[in-house]
Amino acid sequence: MSKKTFTVGKKDFVLSWYSGTGAGGQHRNRHMNSCRLKHIDTGIIKTGQSSREREANKKEALEAMGNDPRFRAYCQLKLSEIERGKTIEEEVEEMMNKDKLKIEVREDGKWKDQ
Repeated sequence: MSKKTFTVGKKDFVLSWYSGTGAGGQHRNRHMNSCRLKHIDTGIIKTGQSSREREANKKEALEAMGNDPRFRAYCQLKLSEIERGKTIEEEVEEMMNKDKLKIEVREDGKWKDQ
């Protein structure tokens, strides 16, 4: 039995650089060393700007993204969809099939099956 995997790659993110603010003097204000990382599917944005080096700021943003509970929940959802073979939307659509719905109507203060 093969193990199913879910991969997050460069294509899932938008990486942009901007000049930082705060302490650090002219170097920080003149150079585009701060990193903004946006996950396309969820819209979650994380930044890295504590270092003067681009790679360190990029790593900081990536670590912040990996530690974000919303991003982790998104990854867990994608993994469960792969294991089930269906998306959440497909499962809801299947559950809403007329043959599977049970409708109850209230008559005279009591719930009654139709």
